[in-house]
Amino acid sequence: MRIFPVVLACVAVTALSACGGEDSSTRADSAATSAAPTPASSTPSAAPTSAAAAATVGEKDLCTSAKKINDEMKAKLVAVMQSSGDTNAELAKILKELGGKVSALVATAGDGPAATALRQFSVEVTKAAAAPDPVTAADNPTMAKAGEDFNAACKAVGVTTVF
Repeated sequence: MRIFPVVLACVAVTALSACGGEDSSTRADSAATSAAPTPASSTPSAAPTSAAAAATVGEKDLCTSAKKINDEMKAKLVAVMQSSGDTNAELAKILKELGGKVSALVATAGDGPAATALRQFSVEVTKAAAAPDPVTAADNPTMAKAGEDFNAACKAVGVTTVF
């Protein structure tokens, strides 16, 4: 039953990441609120000039899409936790799928704070999925920080995420 404590630890890390993101989110909200009144964002010169820039997903859309992916993966995680079988192998599959979906999503993103954090999260989750013990590999400070940074950036644009 080694897998049960490991999965329980993974769920706890996810919950703690959600709690830890609150403090940094509040600071990000304050910064976003103080920066919001700047009129430069409405000037025509701020419009993207290249076709690639026009096709990029905005921060709010990025956060909303990532939230949907994360919710889907959490539902799969719960299903795996309730099943009997090779939980470690199933968790590796879930992490691999999460990494693939997040990587595809960030390929359409710009260079904002949410996109930068989600790129780092994508790198970390892909590494964890490839590790012999994916749950232990996913429990690392770099992945936790990327999740916290992403949560804060998303909260600043009005989307609540828990990565």
